[in-house]
Amino acid sequence: MPPPQAPASPPLAPLPQGTVGQLQDSGSVQQQLLGPVKELTWKYPEMPVEPTSPPVQFQLREPVSVSSVAATCDENMVHVQVKKDLFGSGELIRASDISLGGCGVTGEDSVAQLLYFQSYLQACGSQVMTNDTLVYSFSLTYLPTAASNTSAPIVRTSGAVIGIESMTLITVSSFLLVFSLKLMTDDWQFERPSNVYYLGDLIHFEASVKQYKTMFPSGCFVDSCQVTPYPYAASAPSYLFIQNHGCLVDSKLTGSSSRFLPRTQDFKLQFQLEAFRFQQGDTGSLYITCVLKATAAASPTDAEWAGAGGEDQLCSCCDGTCGSRKARDLTSVSDSIWEKEVSVGPVFIRD
Repeated sequence: MPPPQAPASPPLAPLPQGTVGQLQDSGSVQQQLLGPVKELTWKYPEMPVEPTSPPVQFQLREPVSVSSVAATCDENMVHVQVKKDLFGSGELIRASDISLGGCGVTGEDSVAQLLYFQSYLQACGSQVMTNDTLVYSFSLTYLPTAASNTSAPIVRTSGAVIGIESMTLITVSSFLLVFSLKLMTDDWQFERPSNVYYLGDLIHFEASVKQYKTMFPSGCFVDSCQVTPYPYAASAPSYLFIQNHGCLVDSKLTGSSSRFLPRTQDFKLQFQLEAFRFQQGDTGSLYITCVLKATAAASPTDAEWAGAGGEDQLCSCCDGTCGSRKARDLTSVSDSIWEKEVSVGPVFIRD
């Protein structure tokens, strides 16, 4: 016999328009939406508009001139006073970061926050300009370094170089020798207007000692010269390229073209140094500090300064140690040798 069939379900009556009905089918419930569907009106939200800020009255603060350095001069000395708040910003400088022509601080007042320098007019890298008066020019140099008690390699003040001049009247009875070290043009005719060189260039130096109101001629010799990346003769690294009382050893040590030129005048000595950069501690600039010595022109020049005088390629004691000459004080006319430390820089070296 054929299996019994389930009785047919009666037809569903239509639901009123716009209503939701439930359909029963084998125990499941379905929802059916009948009638018209409302049009979708949702839109992507627009970004909020920030209100416009009103105009702000703002002016960048420009650095102001601060009277933080004072200097006085007497017949032989210059005295310089520097506020530790050098820039007037409340940031105090450290004594180790400032020098007068390479000479360090000679005194400090921790209560008044002052630093003091004292130097002879002919010392600490002074340069001399003269006509009827002598003008001694000094450079007060500030180079900020990171504090040693912190690992942060930062500074919050800028470097600065401040010029200081001291004027002295020349009298007929004055005894004066003026030492100088200059960068010269390639033809040696003029002082070089630029201090920028490239590696391998020859840097031309002219050392001289000129006399004013003296009664005897003078001869000039270069006793020693060293190069440092900072304006401190005691800074590191350093390279002593003239040593042993006048021996220019750079060409012998490195095979360079550095040399003395033959002397043309007693009071003047010319030499050249092949430009270089320090392998470590390079700053891109060089400072050259030399000890110049003056002698009465009639004084004999022994083998000790033969190389420095330009008569020999290398002096006889470059491989050993020359005996040192005892330098005299500049105020003593009776002695025959005087000396002074002079410097030039910065000299910028580019690749």
